[in-house]
Amino acid sequence: MELAAHSVTHSKKSLQRPEAFAEIITKNEKMLEIFLHVESIARTSEPVLITGETGVGKELIARAIAVLSGLRGPFVPVNVAGLDDNVFSDTLFGHVRGAFTGAEKIRRGLVEYATAGTLFLDEIGELSAASQVKLLRLLQEAEYLPLGCDQPRRANVRILAATNEDLWALQAAGEFRKDLNFRIRTHHVHVPPLRERLEDLPLLMDHFLEKASSELKKRKPTPPKELVTLLSTYAFPGNIRELRSMIFDAVSRHSARILSLDSFKSHISQWQAGKIKTRDSNLGEEGLLTFSGRLPTIKEATQLLIAESMRRAKGNITIAAGMLGISRQALSKRLNKGNSGPGDQNEP
Repeated sequence: MELAAHSVTHSKKSLQRPEAFAEIITKNEKMLEIFLHVESIARTSEPVLITGETGVGKELIARAIAVLSGLRGPFVPVNVAGLDDNVFSDTLFGHVRGAFTGAEKIRRGLVEYATAGTLFLDEIGELSAASQVKLLRLLQEAEYLPLGCDQPRRANVRILAATNEDLWALQAAGEFRKDLNFRIRTHHVHVPPLRERLEDLPLLMDHFLEKASSELKKRKPTPPKELVTLLSTYAFPGNIRELRSMIFDAVSRHSARILSLDSFKSHISQWQAGKIKTRDSNLGEEGLLTFSGRLPTIKEATQLLIAESMRRAKGNITIAAGMLGISRQALSKRLNKGNSGPGDQNEP
């Protein structure tokens, strides 16, 4: 995923090398705390585990660590998701001539390419059991075996890993080695999802509007004032990568001075429809509703839902109606009957 330069400061401390984070747009305090933590661990030789949902920018954090590490070698990223053990070994460790049918030339692995630098293993939670053993040996002994080779070779590389999986849960299920889990997370960095850093939405929107307009050779459109409010009500399961895609799609369809909300509403509606289809009948298990004490009446529950949707939508009836899955007219009728607070009732 791509971000862009933004000045980073902190209320109590300043970053020593803010240029290392120049590709990350944020003014979120949690992110700035992460930057400070990254600076403190970047020059150690120990592995770092970077966790977070898909699309939050884990590789950007890894690249910042590599920049700050002082290592003279390259940054070599590899996505290990879906690699069986043979492909994993061949990709990372290489092979000697004759190691298998068709191996007519020596192949250098990425560990060798990353010598004196950083090897970034993305989607580490999807490694097979056999590959986990080999990675553990690389971490603990700094040794590896190219396919077809009997003599171990020494590795001189810093290992960073990332995952959107819960390694503790995988460990409990017997799908991830306990010793590797502890070894890979000597240092741990967790990147928060976009829904927990909504103050970054205007910055990210402006950047992606600029980038999309440039790549699509269009004049940068003016976003409607309701766009931030609309997007603030969305969960962003794909995080910043998803926001980028939404904006590029909107700009590709754009033909007027003001950017239309239609493509954003369509995207959110499709996600909501998918959630409804897969939702368990017990909403409490999904965290949508929890009850303690007396159950609310249908009328009370309706009032609470309408009031909450209007609060999240900052009084915008159209956006609130979209969250509730009803038409704007239906919500207006309920509001006019006095079933909820009036709100600002702004229209897009």
